[in-house]
Amino acid sequence: MAAKKKPAPSKSKPQAKPAKAAKKVAAKKAAAKPVKAAKPVKAVKPVKPVKAAAKPVKAAAKPVKAAAKPVKAVKSAKPAKAVTAPKADAPSVLKTVKRAAAKVVQIAADAARQVLDADAGRAAPSFELTDEKGEKVSSASLAGKPYLIYFYPKDDTPGCTKEACDIRDNFARFGQQGLRVLGVSPDSEKSHAKFGKKYGLPFTLLSDPEKTLANAYGVWGLKNNYGKEYMGIIRSSFLVGADGEIKKAYRGVKVDGHVDAVLSDAAGLLS
Repeated sequence: MAAKKKPAPSKSKPQAKPAKAAKKVAAKKAAAKPVKAAKPVKAVKPVKPVKAAAKPVKAAAKPVKAAAKPVKAVKSAKPAKAVTAPKADAPSVLKTVKRAAAKVVQIAADAARQVLDADAGRAAPSFELTDEKGEKVSSASLAGKPYLIYFYPKDDTPGCTKEACDIRDNFARFGQQGLRVLGVSPDSEKSHAKFGKKYGLPFTLLSDPEKTLANAYGVWGLKNNYGKEYMGIIRSSFLVGADGEIKKAYRGVKVDGHVDAVLSDAAGLLS
């Protein structure tokens, strides 16, 4: 039996070459397309704001110049020179300071007196008594004039005589201040007349036998002499102003130096 012949190789295989070439071309075209998508790189252009940020730097520099102006204003501290100006008017400044200081002292003294002297500032008690001549003397008749009214225990006793004579010897000084002087004790008008004549007393002596005025001023009270207690006049004086108010009270008076103290106080309190 005859052997079969192998089929002859097909001549269509060489046609595969064009297919590969087509693939290469297609690959090249496909690879080339993404290159065109690189256009978004142009979006980097927003870097421009950097220029805009530089502008505020110039604007910030301006306040530096404005802040420098107040420095010049400090140099014009001319008021410091004005402090030395009063040197030319020193005497008047000194007088003003002295007047102010005196006023402060007076205010402080008045305040202290109100605290230490409970009588200061209150109305003087009204009265109507008989003097050494038998004539009536009242507080109403003294209105508008300052006066010193002093209370003493008894006519013609050592302490009372010394006090009365001290007032007599300085009576002109009381007159210079426009002060009338009135002495008061429980003695009678007749006793006062004798006492006044004996020592040449130039002022009024009032009789207060019922101790009415003495009680009104609070000078009739318990006394102690060498261990013995008794009721009597507590030696006291009261400086009364023209307005009828007590300016100063002197209770438990010591005779020595009392007249000078009253006249000194009167010069300040009644002026």
